[in-house]
Amino acid sequence: MSFLKSSRFRLWLVVLSLFAISACAIQQPVKENSPRVFVVGDSTASYYKPERYPRTGWAMRLQNHLADGVEVVNAAVSGRSSRSFIEEGHFNKVKEQIKQGDYLLIQFGHNDQKTTNNRFTDPDNTYRDYLTQYINAARQAGANPVLVTSINRYKFSQNGKLFLTLGDYPKAMHELGRTLSVPVIALNQKTKTLYETLGPEKSKKLFLFYAPGEYAAYPNGVSDRTHLSVWGADEVVSLVVEDLKQIAPELF
Repeated sequence: MSFLKSSRFRLWLVVLSLFAISACAIQQPVKENSPRVFVVGDSTASYYKPERYPRTGWAMRLQNHLADGVEVVNAAVSGRSSRSFIEEGHFNKVKEQIKQGDYLLIQFGHNDQKTTNNRFTDPDNTYRDYLTQYINAARQAGANPVLVTSINRYKFSQNGKLFLTLGDYPKAMHELGRTLSVPVIALNQKTKTLYETLGPEKSKKLFLFYAPGEYAAYPNGVSDRTHLSVWGADEVVSLVVEDLKQIAPELF
């Protein structure tokens, strides 16, 4: 009987040890405090369903570059400006989720130029005012705001010179970043350099220039100078990542 009891006792020890090892194995990889990266912005960053392929927002490709456990929350919405994103309530969803240690990437500008649907902001005042709301909300939550200037559109002159179509919005964002001590990723300048390095013809592949029937999403063809292809999104997000590695190395 004593032998049986001692055998059972040893068996229980083995079972308990296995449970302890299993528990450690399960808990070890979990990083409860891993930061998340929230992205607010417009259609150049936003998510697209497969039926819109190959149209791709650059933020859709950001997850591929980050460390395991770091989650991207792509909250960008097509057609929104820094103003309409707030006034339509889209930013409320972000504020409900963002927490201490997270990052908020803020990219607006394309639709701030437009006068329809209550989107327009003035780069000298209201644009900065709305961007400040994003920055303050992030900081109040203990998160880290990062400003990102808008990508350039595809627009070359006949002599191969790139036209800058974002006006004073990138300049205003840089000035606000200096004033409020917020890092700025100069994506407007970076994409300018990228397009000019590739040249007018190869740069087209960054965007949506397709013949009729080439893709189901564009049965009549398309010449879209603003939105990115898959390759375009990969190239643009790599420019974001270059600076983000310096700003937030813990994400990589």
